[in-house]
Amino acid sequence: MQWSALLTGGILVLLAILPAARAEVRILPEAAAELDQATTEAVMRTFRAADEAIRARDLNGVMALYSEQYDYHGLKKPDMRKVWANLFDEFQDLTDTHHFSRLTKVGSGSKTIIEVTCTGSLSGLSKTGGLRVPIDSWYEEVHYMTFEEGQWRIRGNVGDSPRLMPFGTSPHPLF
Repeated sequence: MQWSALLTGGILVLLAILPAARAEVRILPEAAAELDQATTEAVMRTFRAADEAIRARDLNGVMALYSEQYDYHGLKKPDMRKVWANLFDEFQDLTDTHHFSRLTKVGSGSKTIIEVTCTGSLSGLSKTGGLRVPIDSWYEEVHYMTFEEGQWRIRGNVGDSPRLMPFGTSPHPLF
């Protein structure tokens, strides 16, 4: 009985001191040197809103951050709705990290695109296995943002998509 109480107490202490999984959005120093502060903050608000929507399991909130012109290697906004719905069905406690190393403005006026270079990950607690598992990770991926209906939204990739992904690359459609 003593060992059982001791073990239970030890587990409770560990759970109390272990950090809970959480979202993290961090911009590295000098990453946004080419952008004005207001644009940088507006772009960061989009990613923070994504974190909040993911944490709340708010499918409509996540989808509101995707541009109507979203295109990533042929995946469109309705495809992303299905992907996120499946993720919410299969995982609980989804968490993501975004470390931004460069933000660059391309074009001008209504054609302006912000290229956001990011390293990060998405993980979740599997509903079937009960373990935290990696879902997606990326290194120096460029997120393309477009200004639409008063906010910066995720657009995907710029230009035509190749019919096949180059060997050694994997798709990163989530953000």
